Amino acid sequence: MQIGMIGLGRMGMNMARRLARGGHEVVAYDRGEDKVAAAQKEGIIGARMPAEFVGRLAAPRVVWLMIPAGAPVDDQIKELSGLLSEGDVIIDGGNSYYKDDIRREKELEAIGLRYLDVGVSGGVWGLDLGYCMMIGGARKEFERVEPLLKTLAPLNGYMYCGPSGAGHFIKMAHNGIEYGMMQAYAEGFEIIEASPYKPDLSKLAHLWNQGSVIRSWLLELAEHAFSDSPKLEGIAGFVEDSGEGRWTVQQAVESGVAAPVITLALYGRFLSRQKDSFSNKVLAALRNQFGGHATAKAGADARSSGAGAGSVRAATPEEARREKP
Repeated sequence: MQIGMIGLGRMGMNMARRLARGGHEVVAYDRGEDKVAAAQKEGIIGARMPAEFVGRLAAPRVVWLMIPAGAPVDDQIKELSGLLSEGDVIIDGGNSYYKDDIRREKELEAIGLRYLDVGVSGGVWGLDLGYCMMIGGARKEFERVEPLLKTLAPLNGYMYCGPSGAGHFIKMAHNGIEYGMMQAYAEGFEIIEASPYKPDLSKLAHLWNQGSVIRSWLLELAEHAFSDSPKLEGIAGFVEDSGEGRWTVQQAVESGVAAPVITLALYGRFLSRQKDSFSNKVLAALRNQFGGHATAKAGADARSSGAGAGSVRAATPEEARREKP
């Protein structure tokens, strides 16, 4: 089957490779000409411009986007809509917001184009292991591109989830769960690291994957990370979020669903990016006001840089009396 792939980043390039290795004819376009050249070396047909890209595809066309969510997707769809023909289908395989999918499908349907949203999980390992995919949109279009999905996914690794937006909605929830799981693992390992016991964390992660109830691929990745650097030297405790966790928390609020673990995991990432949070300054100031407790001088970093914050400092009798409300 023929497919056009736009976006040859970490995910897009490997997906194009897997499709080509699976016998599909892949036409690829990326603004970076070096990426297109690299793809051509692996039997992928390269295109330097969108018009050339569309011209190399036979109608009815299938165009798969693997580009950043938001405005880049809308801009690319706008450009493509003037080049594609009625009946062509655009697949967004990035991490788009599901409400954007619903809007895009309606806009494209009005001009005779089709749209599918596909949540893709598998990361840089997907080339060899395959990609788990969650698909939203018209079932007819899903069935039309199913040969591509079978090639990209491992056995039983894809699922039709419902109408437009369903694929990215399910992927959003998936990523929210991922936030919570990662936070739980991180906290557990820190408790162990701060303890008097010092097991090899790489071996421990490996052990837990041998039949324990918390075994997972994330633990495999933790094993690799600790094997590379037992104390994670060179890695700052600065954790980005790419948007899906926020959307999951927002959706929980809209739906009236209590999601404390996912919410706190997201907030933990926010805190990791603050050098000296204002809220902690307020807490320190209040303790100083009501109890005369010492505060650390601004600019002096008295914080722990290892595992744990240290033991509790017992209050003096005078401090204890002051702290009583």
